[in-house]
Amino acid sequence: MENKISVRGRMARKMVEIANHISSVAENSSKNELREKLFARDWKCPDDLQLIGIEMETFRMELLRMRKVEAAIECEMEWENVAKEDTTGPSTNSQSLKYTPNEIGIILQLHGGGYNFDMNNSYRDMAAQYIEVSGGMDVLTIDYRVAPAHTYPAALEDAIETYQWILEQGYESNNIVVVGDSAGGGLGLALCLYLRDHNMPMPGSIITMSAWTDLTCTGESYEKNFDVDPVFGGTRDSLVFHNEYYRNDSPENPYISPVFGEYNGFPSMLMQVGECEMLLSDTVTVAEKAKAAGVEVMVHIYPGMFHIFQKGMNMYPESKAAWEEVEKFIRGESLE
Repeated sequence: MENKISVRGRMARKMVEIANHISSVAENSSKNELREKLFARDWKCPDDLQLIGIEMETFRMELLRMRKVEAAIECEMEWENVAKEDTTGPSTNSQSLKYTPNEIGIILQLHGGGYNFDMNNSYRDMAAQYIEVSGGMDVLTIDYRVAPAHTYPAALEDAIETYQWILEQGYESNNIVVVGDSAGGGLGLALCLYLRDHNMPMPGSIITMSAWTDLTCTGESYEKNFDVDPVFGGTRDSLVFHNEYYRNDSPENPYISPVFGEYNGFPSMLMQVGECEMLLSDTVTVAEKAKAAGVEVMVHIYPGMFHIFQKGMNMYPESKAAWEEVEKFIRGESLE
């Protein structure tokens, strides 16, 4: 396995391992404070992009798009108006808010964080990356409600409301790409299970990165990769094993753990995951079930890689290759 990993990829894995085991010398509260400081840096919207903050009744969303696509109403925001919790964005009625749809479509991004962490700057970076690799699609990222204050089905309800909002703006469902990493990947699959079950228009495609689909933590890789996973491995004191998201509900509910769902009627899917992940079987099992249901699925297990290694963008070959694969998938090019 090691000879299949680039030098930079191996270094990135080691850095991730060190960063995620700070808890051995610090309390969880201190670790969370450090995490907040790392992600609290100012985020400057690239000059060629436009950031639009959208306030829904119970959550907020951020639409990132190319500046050449003008908004139909005046609600463009400077970043400072969104970043600080003590400021309020524009209060708008989601039913009357209308944007000129991007002709090439929109990407609905569902962030990770174990259903316990809010959206952070890394997802704004990823939104900009999605715009680049897609050739200019809009990217809508939702800061859905999270546990422990908001348990299931809060996150799913917010995802459903957001999807309905996208349709209300005039986007065609087949021009919607649902993407998500970790818990966001599981939430994206849960959203699509709900859409299918309630006869709602399905998106054109789905992309998952290290999707968390099994909140029962019973897949074979939870044991097989327990000692090699640099993010969650070596301890059972993590959100993977102690999560309040489902609290009084069964983790075997497919809307909570999509690994227990059925995938007939699903659109094409690209599923990426690292070989070293405890969550490896979460992706593999869903991919196998989807393929058995006749769904077109491309699953790629990256040798030696760790949870959401794609956040490395172009810093090491494995992450760069993953984004190149995303680009080909979104643009309908062959992945062979």
